[in-house]
Amino acid sequence: MGLPAPVNPYRIGEAAAMLGVSADTMRRWVDAGRVAAERDEHGHRIIPGAQLAAFARELARSDNPEAEGRPSSARNRFPGIVTHVVLGDVAAQVEIQAGPFRVVSLISRESAEELGLVPGAAATAVIKSTNVMVERA
Repeated sequence: MGLPAPVNPYRIGEAAAMLGVSADTMRRWVDAGRVAAERDEHGHRIIPGAQLAAFARELARSDNPEAEGRPSSARNRFPGIVTHVVLGDVAAQVEIQAGPFRVVSLISRESAEELGLVPGAAATAVIKSTNVMVERA
């Protein structure tokens, strides 16, 4: 096995899209020194991939439910807004828009009603899976 391929640096807009924030928010974080940026040959600010990954981990830790007193083994949490609910006799299909991601879940109708899941409600998709596919962009 050879050396791993270098991770590309990301422009401010690309980094912002990956973290689900605006480019202005990303610029403010860079200006405040929360994440280090460099300048490319054209003078544009870029963030090295490894540094962006470390910053993303830091952001995820600040939203960790354990820090809020709600221990959970699930680590994949996507806060968003309910966009569609289909209630059946026993089950409910719930769609959540979490940043640029659409998450669809089938849950019991009873759970959907108890949680008050209706379009416009804030909700977090909590995902724990042993079978996750990863694709490189």
